[in-house]
Amino acid sequence: MSEGQRLFVGGEWTEPDGGHYPVTDPATEGTVGWAPEASPEQVRAACAAAREAFGPWSRTRPEERAAVLARAAGVIRDSLEPYADLARAETGATAGTARAMQVGVAAARFRRYAAVEPAEWAVLPQINEAGPMGGAAVMGALAVRQPVGVVTCVTSYNNPWANPAGKVAPALAMGNTVVVKPAPQDPLSVYRMAEALEAAGVPPGVVNVVSGRDTAVGEAAVACDDVDMVSFTGSTSVGRRIAEVCGRDMKRQLMELGGKGAALVFDDADLGSAVAGIGTTFSFYSGQICTAPTRVLAQRGVYDRLVERLAGYAARLKVGDPGEPDTVVGPVISAEHRSRVESYVELGRKEGAVVVTGGERPPLARGFYVAPTLLADCGNDMRVAREEIFGPVVVVIPFDDEEEGVALANDSDYGLVDYVWSGDVARAFRVARRLRAGGVGVNTVGRNMEAPFGGFKRSGVGRDVGVYALHAYSEVQALVWPG
Repeated sequence: MSEGQRLFVGGEWTEPDGGHYPVTDPATEGTVGWAPEASPEQVRAACAAAREAFGPWSRTRPEERAAVLARAAGVIRDSLEPYADLARAETGATAGTARAMQVGVAAARFRRYAAVEPAEWAVLPQINEAGPMGGAAVMGALAVRQPVGVVTCVTSYNNPWANPAGKVAPALAMGNTVVVKPAPQDPLSVYRMAEALEAAGVPPGVVNVVSGRDTAVGEAAVACDDVDMVSFTGSTSVGRRIAEVCGRDMKRQLMELGGKGAALVFDDADLGSAVAGIGTTFSFYSGQICTAPTRVLAQRGVYDRLVERLAGYAARLKVGDPGEPDTVVGPVISAEHRSRVESYVELGRKEGAVVVTGGERPPLARGFYVAPTLLADCGNDMRVAREEIFGPVVVVIPFDDEEEGVALANDSDYGLVDYVWSGDVARAFRVARRLRAGGVGVNTVGRNMEAPFGGFKRSGVGRDVGVYALHAYSEVQALVWPG
């Protein structure tokens, strides 16, 4: 594969019809490798291969499917360092993030779904009186999870390991087959995942990977008649388009879309905890993460101190080569995205926001770097407060009391993950239950990886993670009989 990565279709490594395109290292602007450009016909061939493999794979014993996932987790763990090196080069993530949060999480997700769980539940018997449908009877019932069929998995660029693993592992565990369409910016890691699954013994056609920069590649993977479900992580605008296509054919959808996470910080909050949690926005994936608390709502009694401490936190972060052990903030994914983030900072200035720290391009010779930026004195009607910037930029908005804070937090098109910091735990949980978001962190930005994950409003459709992912990639069938 020295001349370029090949597609993975029907268990075969296939030369792409559209040739190859360069994958760029965001830190050096050099070429990491050459990704394949599939044709729509090759995408449809991948979907057909998945359809052909679905019958045998769905009838395979769950224990056998689980064993394949367990072996894949082992292959990934054994190759953690080279896989992490590639992920770092493709995404610009720091070395520690690439190891632990990208490749490490992917291995953990395959391991998680290697555990066989019950797929059927008894339903309480029902007594039916005699009527047009027959005599009186006691009716028993069983609810059974069945695989959906062929699942197209369209994955995001910010984590080319954990994101596809979070789709592929539960989908395979449930007996589905998959066609993975990775983000065009960093698809090479997803092909390494396919190699790991191949080494683990996944049968031909059960997993297919097709990539390309042309939008026709993604459209073919979504619209193909062989596809029963689409699982997508990405922008709300693209999610809308996918939903339209799925709606025409009544295809199942799982959508994890944009976010503009509100972080409510009350006067009695532990500021150290709040600053550390919110500060991850500046550093983790360089702010390219939909769960980031990018919209800080600070009660007036703590507003000035919070702004000061967040500015100090951001100013201390080392921006630079993600391969260096002390680097905290790496580059964003591309020159185009850097320009987009910078344009939002300039827009914030024009809207009246105060740039407390950042706002200038770091003085580095190469790489797509953006300085961690804090915008204060913002209003919730500003575009920088309403639109997803997807970079190391935090906006701060003041509020007076609990009612106003909740109203501001809910005044958003998004509702993925919000946060509450308060020393009054009862108030924190009371406020959390009033927030229109799929998840709420109470005095933390940490995650429970068995808790359901997904968004309200324009942040998505459906829930996954833990057992909820098994529900997401299954249909529920009712079996009914006379008792």
